[in-house]
Amino acid sequence: MPDKCGRFTARKEPQLRKFLLNFLITGKRKLLDLKTKNINWLIRKKSHLSTENKLFIYKAVIKPLWSYGIELWSCASKSNRVIMQRSQTKILRAIANAPRYVTNHTIHTDFNIPYVSDVIHERVNKHHNRLEALPSPLLESLLQPVNSRRLK
Repeated sequence: MPDKCGRFTARKEPQLRKFLLNFLITGKRKLLDLKTKNINWLIRKKSHLSTENKLFIYKAVIKPLWSYGIELWSCASKSNRVIMQRSQTKILRAIANAPRYVTNHTIHTDFNIPYVSDVIHERVNKHHNRLEALPSPLLESLLQPVNSRRLK
């Protein structure tokens, strides 16, 4: 059966891939939580930094943590993407000191920060375009569209 990326694999291999991807995303989330706790004194409500400086800290320190290797997340399940989106939203709410009734969409548009799923799609497309530009015959099989219909 094909997995979400369209590759046919043995029955136990998708379970292993799912476990590893889940492990990597859980590790990223824990690393993100740890880094956020370390710099919480800079981005919390009582901090004397301006919102622009807090946002710069987010872009320079926190965003590279969760966006590194994001090209592999195109195969990740929606629940794993939502976990990272939730972490991003918590951090942005702390930076903005936003009350509960302010929507996440408002925070993202005010700060001009894309959602995690948008970043994933953008980076995956950029990675795919780079692969197409390489003249290697070994990469041709990776770039071919795969029939991902379900077998009966």
